[in-house]
Amino acid sequence: MLTISRLAAYAGVTVRAVRHYHRIGLLPEPERDHSGYRTYDAAAVVRLIRIHTLAASGVPLARVQELLDADPEEFAEGVRAIDKELRAEIRRLQETRQRLAKLAAGEQLALPQRVVDYLDRLRGLGVEERYIELERDGWIMIAAQVPDLIDAVIAKKHEELNNPDMVRLYQLLSGALDWTVEDPRIVEVADILERLMIHATTAAGGGGRFSDLMDDHFVDLMDTTMLETSPVAERLMAILSERGWKGWTRVERVPPRS
Repeated sequence: MLTISRLAAYAGVTVRAVRHYHRIGLLPEPERDHSGYRTYDAAAVVRLIRIHTLAASGVPLARVQELLDADPEEFAEGVRAIDKELRAEIRRLQETRQRLAKLAAGEQLALPQRVVDYLDRLRGLGVEERYIELERDGWIMIAAQVPDLIDAVIAKKHEELNNPDMVRLYQLLSGALDWTVEDPRIVEVADILERLMIHATTAAGGGGRFSDLMDDHFVDLMDTTMLETSPVAERLMAILSERGWKGWTRVERVPPRS
C-alpha cells in the first residue's frame, strides 16, 4: 500500500495535485488506516497516471472524468471534440495576437486600415509625427461618428493628396505647431485653404458633404479641438473668417467681415 507522497511520485505529479484531484472528484479518496493515514493501491496509481496524461495533453479537467469513464469509441469521439474546441481557441488566440500586434503601431487603435494607410502616406510626405498624432486622433473620432462612410471619406482624402496645394498645406501645417501668430506663413496657409475650400464647396454643389451627416455638437468638438492645438490655429481661422469662411470640419460661406 502506498502513501500519498509515494503515489504522487509514481505518477509524476505533486502531492498538492493529488489532493486537488480528490477535491474535484477525479481521484477517489481512500479511507484512513488504523494509523490515520490514507493509503493507495495500484489501481489508484493507474487512474492518477491516466488523469495526469489527459491533463498534460490539454484536456480540461472538467472533461477528464467523462474520458476516464468512456469506452474506446466514446473516448475517441470525446478526444476529437476536445481537439476541435482547442483548434477554435487557437484561432481565437492567433486573431487576438494579430490585433495586439496592430495596436503596437498606435494608429490601429479604433482606426480602419485605409486611414492608417493615409497617415503613413502623410509620413512619406515628411509630415512630422506631432501633427500626425493630431490628425490620427481626429480620424479616430470621425471613424466612430460615421463608420459607414469612413472608407469613402478617406478615399477622397487620398485623391486630394494628388493636388499640389494639399501637399503643400500638409508640409506647412507640419511645422505650424511651433510658429508664432505673426509668422507670415499663416497667410500662405490661409491662401491654400481658401483655394481648397472654393474647390470643395463647388464640387459638393452646396450639399452631399460627409460633414453634413455629423451632428452640430460633434462638429463643434472637432473645431474646438483644432483651435486648441496652437494659437496659430485661432489666427488662421480669424483670417478665413475675414475672407468669408466659417468652420473647419464643416466649411461654410458667410458674409465677409466689413
